[in-house]
Amino acid sequence: MSEGAPALRDLVAAELAVPVPAAVTEMAAAIAASHPGALGVLFYGSCLREQSFDGLMLDFYLIVESYTKAFDRAWLAAANRLLPPNVFPFEHAGLVAKYAVLSAEDFLRLNGPDAETVSVWARFAQPSRLVWSNGPADRIIDAIAAAAPTLFALTIPMQVAPPPPLGQSLLAVWREGFALTYSAELRAERANRPGSIVDADLARYEAFGRAALAELPALLSPAAAARRWASLRRNGKLLTLARLAKASTTYAGGLDYLAWKIGRHSGHPVTIRPWQRRWPIIGALTLLPRLIAKGAIR
Repeated sequence: MSEGAPALRDLVAAELAVPVPAAVTEMAAAIAASHPGALGVLFYGSCLREQSFDGLMLDFYLIVESYTKAFDRAWLAAANRLLPPNVFPFEHAGLVAKYAVLSAEDFLRLNGPDAETVSVWARFAQPSRLVWSNGPADRIIDAIAAAAPTLFALTIPMQVAPPPPLGQSLLAVWREGFALTYSAELRAERANRPGSIVDADLARYEAFGRAALAELPALLSPAAAARRWASLRRNGKLLTLARLAKASTTYAGGLDYLAWKIGRHSGHPVTIRPWQRRWPIIGALTLLPRLIAKGAIR
């Protein structure tokens, strides 16, 4: 890191504090009020990037002290502990959202290089806002500050020649990193989506990239990194299916949301039949082979 450049933790704290529309803050407070032991609510995703809510579903993460405190039903706490996160739909003041629940401990772990999937650190290497908090946000800031170094540490060994920490070469790490993370999950987004995320805020990604380079964990060898990504891809696909099955018990209308999201991002409309709504786990599993064959998800 060059002399005088902000530390990554400072960049994260400043970004989390950027104001958002009042409607987002109000929805976050309502989400937090429904879970005892709430520590913070994070706003992220396409609605944050596009600054538009019309016809869209807002994305939040709720960080809690413990799953036992957060849920009044033991099976929900157990499900969140076994296969984090639990995801729920939410409506408030005419807006719709979904929110995922993670404990502060799991949030830190899943932003780090030893996480078994990319699903958390890939998202929080991108911009987010802390739109509600209960007390100091140090643990949340620390967890998010681990995300960009994780992405860089796992991406740099996968490049033919590790780039110098300057300009276009630095942005290339981000683009390659997001391309790798998209390949490690079942995703409906078009192939150009990873690059468009970076292009939306080049200055942000260059600043965060410079700071991330100063805090890299130990780099793997190219061969070890390739094995690590193979494991992340395998885990990501399998865990996507497992979370989909779990969501059918925790997320009312989850199959319709899945169809809407796939259609929006891929351009392939998805029709849900009545029997699939009645038996959502089987319905989702029967949809997947057709969607993969059509290229709607990868």
